[in-house]
Amino acid sequence: MIVCLDVDYREASVVTACVGFTTWTDPVAVREQVVRTDGAAAAYMPGRFFERELPYLRAALAAFGEAELAIVDGYVWLAPGEPGLGAHLHTAIGAPVVGVAKTHYAGSAAVAITRGESATPLFVTAAGIDPDVAAAHVKAMHGPFRIPTLIKRADTLARG
Repeated sequence: MIVCLDVDYREASVVTACVGFTTWTDPVAVREQVVRTDGAAAAYMPGRFFERELPYLRAALAAFGEAELAIVDGYVWLAPGEPGLGAHLHTAIGAPVVGVAKTHYAGSAAVAITRGESATPLFVTAAGIDPDVAAAHVKAMHGPFRIPTLIKRADTLARG
């Protein structure tokens, strides 16, 4: 199963959403799960974002069950040889991870794609799968807008 993950930080809790589907072009999830963790998250530290978010992603995936591939909101690689959140998740779970970021990170080797009628690109990085292949899959995901339907669904569940 392919799983989109997103995390939302609140004052006294953290909410992590998992949206599972079987093929890249699926219009709806076959499974959804929201994991709420009491307590505030660790403070954000520049260059160490993965330390803040990784525990919540790992816990949510453990509760969700096995994922063949995970999609995260952010970067797998910040620059060649410089791991981002997705690379750390890939190491932790041993499955391929695709990062889909909304903003460009200077120095990254992300594959820029556009979707729908949007001229604003998404930036795709990957570990355990060729980045160009991952970018083609993200581009083909369901939905007429810049953000694919099921990635948006994970975001909505986490913030809901």
